[in-house]
Amino acid sequence: MFDPWTFERSQRVSSNRLAVAAMTNMQSHDDGTLSDEELRWLARRAQGGFGIVTTCAAHVRADGQGWDGELGAFDDAQLPGLTQLADALAAHGALGMVQLFHGGARAPSRLTGQQPWSASAFQLRPSSEATRAATEAEILETIEAFAAAAARCEAAGFAGVELHGAHGYLLCQFLGRLTNPRSDRWGGPRLQDRARLLLETLRAVRERCSERFIVGVRISPEIQDMGVDVDESQRLARWLAEQGADFVHVSLWDAWQPTRKYPDQTTPLTTTFREALPQGCPLMVAGGVWTPAQARELFAQGADFVAMARAAIGNPDWPKLARSEGYTPMRPPFTPSALAEAELSPAFIAYMRRWAGFVTDGAPPKG
Repeated sequence: MFDPWTFERSQRVSSNRLAVAAMTNMQSHDDGTLSDEELRWLARRAQGGFGIVTTCAAHVRADGQGWDGELGAFDDAQLPGLTQLADALAAHGALGMVQLFHGGARAPSRLTGQQPWSASAFQLRPSSEATRAATEAEILETIEAFAAAAARCEAAGFAGVELHGAHGYLLCQFLGRLTNPRSDRWGGPRLQDRARLLLETLRAVRERCSERFIVGVRISPEIQDMGVDVDESQRLARWLAEQGADFVHVSLWDAWQPTRKYPDQTTPLTTTFREALPQGCPLMVAGGVWTPAQARELFAQGADFVAMARAAIGNPDWPKLARSEGYTPMRPPFTPSALAEAELSPAFIAYMRRWAGFVTDGAPPKG
């Protein structure tokens, strides 16, 4: 857990195997520029000892914004804030990563002024906006937008980027059988075609950035209502490694639960994906880790990095405190004052109220 890791291609060193996962926090400005609140939130986790600190998902095109207060990486006007953030994370010894994404069907018109577009015309749920199918030109423009955003992040001084191919956003929408029934080279029944956008994006980013720049990819193992299949995800993970990904980040939500496709499977998903990847490609896993014992279990199952989200929200010093035997991190519910002390802004605290039981206005629990 606390051993350093040297990324083979870039020779950059993470001081430990603990990462802050990208998290929606709604703290940046409407134009995508960095706010002081988001700067303090991320820098505090770097100060707390996490080896890798990842920003929230940052959109690579103006029409890809997924929520209010979202960090952007699509314009040079955002470069000063990105530089300030990269400097702050590096000053505390962390490898700073920007998670790059496009919302696709999850980029509402109230934010972008345009109808959402994706691999095909579909609705994620009955309450969602109708989505139109992307043109070939839009797909190619978006690949270029990812590459330009990554180059902007390297110019800002970040150690790398993570391409967001998980959680039902654009790159993930192209991966799903149900969300991508296209009949051209960008979709349809073959995984090779549905994965083309993600693989071509990875290739373009690798070509645009230097060998010193880390490029990882986050994927979801399974999203049944989109047609993202766990067996295909393992093949995809291997392809990503073979085509230049410096790490593959598998977002499990609950690392101890089997998939819906294989409910009786006893081999942990962490082990399954470790076996699917070449030995030279590190595996990062996120999946509900709170305690050092849980983190150690995932390392024993084959993870090279463990990424934390909710645990890092309430426990910014987790890596430092976890070195002490018997460390027990605080768990929800958290009071607004405790979250403010952990450098969450009022906007972020309001967002976390959407998570059942995370924020309480009463007295904090004892013990």
